[in-house]
Amino acid sequence: MVKTLTAEFIGTFWLVLGGCGSAVIAAAFPNVGIGLLGVSLAFGLTVVTMAYAIGHISGCHLNPAVTVGLWAGGRFETGLVAPYIIAQVLGGFAGAFVLYIIASGAPEFSLEGGLASNGYGEHSPGGYSLGAGFITEIVMTFFFLFVILGVTHKRATPALAGLAIGLCLTLIHLISIPVTNTSVNPARSTGPALIVGDWALGQLWLFWVAPIIGAVLAGVIYRWLCPEE
Repeated sequence: MVKTLTAEFIGTFWLVLGGCGSAVIAAAFPNVGIGLLGVSLAFGLTVVTMAYAIGHISGCHLNPAVTVGLWAGGRFETGLVAPYIIAQVLGGFAGAFVLYIIASGAPEFSLEGGLASNGYGEHSPGGYSLGAGFITEIVMTFFFLFVILGVTHKRATPALAGLAIGLCLTLIHLISIPVTNTSVNPARSTGPALIVGDWALGQLWLFWVAPIIGAVLAGVIYRWLCPEE
């Protein structure tokens, strides 16, 4: 269990450092910024790389919504849900903290930029409303879990699962970065929010509630659609 939870910690650390780090450090870097496409790809790559690095150790959830969705889909033990979520949140915070240390080395760095925190209203990249953000996070997490449940089903081709999941997360970011800065992962949202505080903590509830709802819906529907035999 210790090794399994450590793997989840490390994997979530990498997801937050790699994904949020690309947004904070490289997205708009003068002349060579990677932009929205680059940030989307970075998040996808963190999942692809960790899927093959720790998938055989912990299943590579890296996300409380994924853990809950797999549980709702009958793929995960009830007793492991809380320990996994704790390890993921701690890993997400550690990744955000290291990112803060690195990013704060730049002369013009300020936490007013949000450290890639998720938000709605005036804190949405595109100014999208709470309602738009809520629906976006539910729908995007639903499809993320739907893909995960599908590609990890015993009838699927397991060798390609990590690639499919990473590409799905990339697509999700391409769609929803302008709306909420894309969460679909409460641990990814919690890490930066704990460092930024203020509005980021005040809006954090949405990035727990909406992804969990989307994940549970996906788990229940996929379990009905294609039950384990």
